[in-house]
Amino acid sequence: MTALPQLPGPIGVFDSGYGGLTILQAIRQQLPCYDYIYLGDNARAPYGTRSFDVVYECTRQAVVKLFQLGCHLVILGCNTASAKALRTIQQNDLPLLDPQRRVLGIIIPTAEVVGSITHSRHVGILATEGTIRSRSYELEIAKRYPDIVVTGQACPMWVPLVEYNETNNAGTHFFVEKSIHQLLMKDMDIDTIILGCTHYPILMPVIKWHVPKRVQVVCQGDFVASSLCDYLSRHSDMEARCSRGASVRYLTTENPEKFSESAKLFLSQDIEVEHVVL
Repeated sequence: MTALPQLPGPIGVFDSGYGGLTILQAIRQQLPCYDYIYLGDNARAPYGTRSFDVVYECTRQAVVKLFQLGCHLVILGCNTASAKALRTIQQNDLPLLDPQRRVLGIIIPTAEVVGSITHSRHVGILATEGTIRSRSYELEIAKRYPDIVVTGQACPMWVPLVEYNETNNAGTHFFVEKSIHQLLMKDMDIDTIILGCTHYPILMPVIKWHVPKRVQVVCQGDFVASSLCDYLSRHSDMEARCSRGASVRYLTTENPEKFSESAKLFLSQDIEVEHVVL
């Protein structure tokens, strides 16, 4: 691998597809002054049903690409990548790539705050099959709040519904209601549901329609953004390596025009997108 750039550079945000745009948007609202690069591996999405090894290798390739593009800090804006690849990259790859660079995930920031949200101490997770099988939320919440009972439910149809812009029709209501019902049947004491996939906030109006009023639905974006603010304030050396130009560059491994069109659902604006090979 060629030497990595050492000048200050943008903050990288990676996702297997479009969902990480909800994380990027929340981060930019709290930290608008920095430069950002968003990379979506849309050509190989979705990651939710893929094996640990495949998710790790795809994520590692994306992290390396973002490092090559000048990023010193990369946020895995994807729950599946955070669950299946983050720890291996942090422990095995960063020491070889560049010990001064950092890769952070989006599961821990949510796990850190959930204890202050739930009153019943029963929490539900709605996520992809890969995230649920990893038990990452259960493990991270247990480290911080051993009294909280965590119950997960995979929602295999939700990401396709979002990516095909089928976000509010009879079929959408059917699949959303089914998954919520399955979750609450496992534990009727749940009073807080974490949306453990960055696509799911797009379905929030339908989700809230089918969730009992006593249950809070929690999105990750604001927690991730607040956690990043705190991280940069505590790590002035890393903050100095993040360039400040308030710019965003969008990259995809798929067709740029297709990405730009679909991204409107998440960003409500037109964007310029570049194709990249990992």
